[in-house]
Amino acid sequence: MPPASRFVTAATGDGNRIGATVSSFNSVSLDPPLVLFSMARSSGAFAAWQSVDHFAVNVLAEHQDATSTKFARALADKWDGVRHDAGANGVPLLADSLAAFECARYANYDGGDHVIIVGRVLGVRVRKHADAVPLIFFRSKYRRLAHEGGVDVPLDANLWSYGW
Repeated sequence: MPPASRFVTAATGDGNRIGATVSSFNSVSLDPPLVLFSMARSSGAFAAWQSVDHFAVNVLAEHQDATSTKFARALADKWDGVRHDAGANGVPLLADSLAAFECARYANYDGGDHVIIVGRVLGVRVRKHADAVPLIFFRSKYRRLAHEGGVDVPLDANLWSYGW
């Protein structure tokens, strides 16, 4: 996924909500189900992210560009006006996100000026909308996906012959 289409959320031990727009999100393993994101050591909320045992990765919908931008910046109260529900472990889940992966911290790894945070996926919530479109951020702008026309390719086709 291009940057800014993922948003990580958590609640600290004292109940404060934290959230950040991240450009790094990857699946790591299917067994056990693991995902990762990275957090800059320079982040104002870095210590809070190090203290949480549970977090969620929300896949943002196209209409959530303002939320993505808000949480990518240093602001006093980022949660003002942001609709969310509580997940199974009290983690805030964005109300209109396309999907949310609820995770338990599995491991941290040194990533230079970032820490790579790996989570074990405990549950996945998927919003089923006929018109669901992911938020795309590419070349410093929010973008729209092209119409789903495309080329029909048989399932058993040699994809290299089509230049993919």
